[in-house]
Amino acid sequence: MTRIERSDQTPIDAARLEDEWLEADSCGGFASGTVGTMRTRRYHALLLAATQPPAGRVVLINGIEAWLDVSGQRFPLTMQHYAPDVRYPDASASLLSFDTEPWPTWRFRVGADAVVVAEAFVAKDIRESVLRWRFEGTTTPTFEAARLHVRPLLSGRDYHALHHENPAFSFDASLEGERVQWQPYGDLPTICVTSNGAYDHAPDWYRNFCYARERERGLDFTEDLASPGAFTFDLARGEAVMILHAHAGHDKPFEDSAIAHASRLASKEAERRASFGSRLARSADAYVVTRNVGRTIIAGFPWFTDWGRDTFISMRGLLLASGRVQEAESILLEWADTISEGMVPNRFPDSGGLPEYNSVDASLWFVVAVHDYLATGHAHAATTSRLQHAADAILDGYSRGTRFNIAADTDGLLRAGVPGVQLTWMDAKAGDWVVTPRIGKPVEVQALWINALCIASAWDPRWQAPRDEARKAFAARFVDPGTHTLFDVVDVDHAPGQIDRSIRPNQIFAVGGLPFPLVDGEIARAVVDQVEAQLLTPLGLRTLAPADPAYRPHYAGGVLDRDGAYHQGTVWPWLIGPFVEAWVRVHGAAGARERFLAPLHAHLDRFGLDHISEVADGDAPHTPGGTPFQAWSLAELLRIEKLLDAA
Repeated sequence: MTRIERSDQTPIDAARLEDEWLEADSCGGFASGTVGTMRTRRYHALLLAATQPPAGRVVLINGIEAWLDVSGQRFPLTMQHYAPDVRYPDASASLLSFDTEPWPTWRFRVGADAVVVAEAFVAKDIRESVLRWRFEGTTTPTFEAARLHVRPLLSGRDYHALHHENPAFSFDASLEGERVQWQPYGDLPTICVTSNGAYDHAPDWYRNFCYARERERGLDFTEDLASPGAFTFDLARGEAVMILHAHAGHDKPFEDSAIAHASRLASKEAERRASFGSRLARSADAYVVTRNVGRTIIAGFPWFTDWGRDTFISMRGLLLASGRVQEAESILLEWADTISEGMVPNRFPDSGGLPEYNSVDASLWFVVAVHDYLATGHAHAATTSRLQHAADAILDGYSRGTRFNIAADTDGLLRAGVPGVQLTWMDAKAGDWVVTPRIGKPVEVQALWINALCIASAWDPRWQAPRDEARKAFAARFVDPGTHTLFDVVDVDHAPGQIDRSIRPNQIFAVGGLPFPLVDGEIARAVVDQVEAQLLTPLGLRTLAPADPAYRPHYAGGVLDRDGAYHQGTVWPWLIGPFVEAWVRVHGAAGARERFLAPLHAHLDRFGLDHISEVADGDAPHTPGGTPFQAWSLAELLRIEKLLDAA
């Protein structure tokens, strides 16, 4: 896991203070923040709950203001960032180290020789955030007094929104034993804090917090938070504990003390985390959550929920490559019930309502995931039959024709697309602007379509003829006779013979990333060589070659700027999976891990700690962007590690 520490008298580098940590629960809620304790995003919080798992997320406790009074001297243990650019108090000089093992842990120098250890973790299954402070070592330093003061900072808002001072906020507190409860707004869960400290009710507003990452993204970035009171602990007498939890209805206080409850949670959680076979497998666990009676996969933290495409791509690494076969089965069965007109949803709205069926490839990735799951040999006959039936329903729907002009064409290939709708994984859209519409017959969609036909033909011979026809058409229509690489789209805008020759990574799926490669020999080598020469970076593949006039070197700025660059040169780490698999099929496995995966392992120690970012800049130094914790980025690294182990 990640360890960050100062060297000699030099404080931890300021850039490292903004690296982020994540603690996820089992239902889509999470806690997150930075090494330096400053909140830099609207999503950073200590208690963020999913009220309709995995959606309906609300921020309840955004953060804390914590400080230690030692013999009249004040030592800050947290930092805040206020607009326009004021950091107060500054705890960076006393921060000695930060670790993610076994959970986020800070060490602060206090006075000449004392060290305070602060910890934060989420007890995954019961969804409680635990905060603990103690003096380091087996003996407690001798002070006249060592009073720890902690002020919770509350909002009570949708996690995408921001909060501002208003008279409707209720500061009322309910005290019972070691528990304090607040309900800032009537439609929110009750906020509960159980502690071994003394609570002093002293309502106040903390105004004008500044969230630097939101400002960089061109969004609103200031917020006011309410603090109903403060907790005080005598740290000289022993550790301080706060347990944060949310409840929609009435519940009883813990049967034991806060100290005992927190200790039991820590012991159980440490044992659970130690059970994972690797750092990657432990990090992967964050994305696997509850939906209805089954399971699903969060596409990324902090702002994504579960997306169809991401779920089926990610489960191959997060679950199947990690031996979590039963959870993969649960997810596939859960999603099998959502098929409509041959399509699985690509997204469930955060606020509920009807699912969105707006992807051509999510359904085909479902069939690929079914194949990989069935290949484990763990499926019972009833499960096998149900999943095969679901895959047949997808192929039947696509063969007949379904939404958005998705249908098998007369040449056996799959056409898709209507103006104004983004159907492929290159799905950036800003207002009415679809940045990369790719209407027609995209190359990776054909690779998925033909793979789905190959998969289903193993149990139903009626898919054999369509499979062979599509294979023949692909070989005849997608190979560029000049370069022996593959076109990105044919029959562009459904115009017969119209070709998009853009050099993009999508052609790699004809060689790697799927169970059945569509090309081999000279063509496969040409594809891999072109992608390696023009698209490969240390963190993944660019989405467009730098020589293309539409290339955008940086993923930065406001919404329009970022959406315009999202698939026009921006690097996607998840694509390293299909690339490495293709490279191994062409060149062999020797040296592949050191050459292609080492930079991603190094990336685990930066930005989203122990995880892999969603995207990175196309140009060096390939600064990461998007979500700092992305499921399919981590999943493909896991999948390829297992592939190379078996090579």
